[in-house]
Amino acid sequence: MIKLMYITNNPTIAEIADSAGVDRVFIDLEVVGKAERQGGMDTVQSHHSISDIPIVKQKLRNSELLVRSNPIYNDSKNEINKIVTSGADIIMLPFFKTAEEVTHFVDYVGGRARTMLLFETKESVDCIDEILAIDGIDEYYIGLNDLHLSYGLDFMFQLLADGTVDNIVTKFKATGKPYGFGGIAKLGGGLLPAEHVIAEHYRLGSTIGILSRSFCNCDKVSDKNIILSLFDDGVSEIRTLEYNLANQSGEFFEENHKFVINAVNDIVRIIRTKK
Repeated sequence: MIKLMYITNNPTIAEIADSAGVDRVFIDLEVVGKAERQGGMDTVQSHHSISDIPIVKQKLRNSELLVRSNPIYNDSKNEINKIVTSGADIIMLPFFKTAEEVTHFVDYVGGRARTMLLFETKESVDCIDEILAIDGIDEYYIGLNDLHLSYGLDFMFQLLADGTVDNIVTKFKATGKPYGFGGIAKLGGGLLPAEHVIAEHYRLGSTIGILSRSFCNCDKVSDKNIILSLFDDGVSEIRTLEYNLANQSGEFFEENHKFVINAVNDIVRIIRTKK
């Protein structure tokens, strides 16, 4: 099954996600350069802090706590040390471009937490072989939103349709380590329906996925009971779909991939006509 992750620094939401079967609660500290590169887009700009880590951690009974740091900058060593000592189980490094940055990240963590690399720049993909040869990384993830911007594309799932994700995943598979990509909406939701995206996870051997804002936008829902229902029902629906996907043939997944290519091309055409 896919390890489902949900971004929040709200202890109540974290507790709900944990009880509903979300595998990882995700605190997002990344602010360095993020607003500039995603300017004007309808993307989440988190305002989480290191002080959130122990508060959220104590609410978790089953879920792991993942923390996304800032990209490597002049205070990264101090920041990552604080993330470790505050209780993160896994630390994610975003928006790196060189193997040198990854080496610094590994050194700063020092084996005190598990590590994940977020490939979301063209430069990181260009030197992927050098990066994957570095010891000390436990998991890999493809950030489709920033990566499609890095390539100058119109829609993040173009990377699924044009073979980019397939090529990167082939490299990941050779390491024998877990990997994932993109975001997962509530079933029936998303410009590219979530059912087809999840099937692509299975085709590609992905075992990690971030639940997107459209899965449950807690900024727009304040009633705790409604949020609890959204999580319980949403996770249950995904797990039921996964159970069915586990029994599908290779032909099924190839047909789904063809659907994704055609659907993405249609979406891109619509996006371009609106520019």
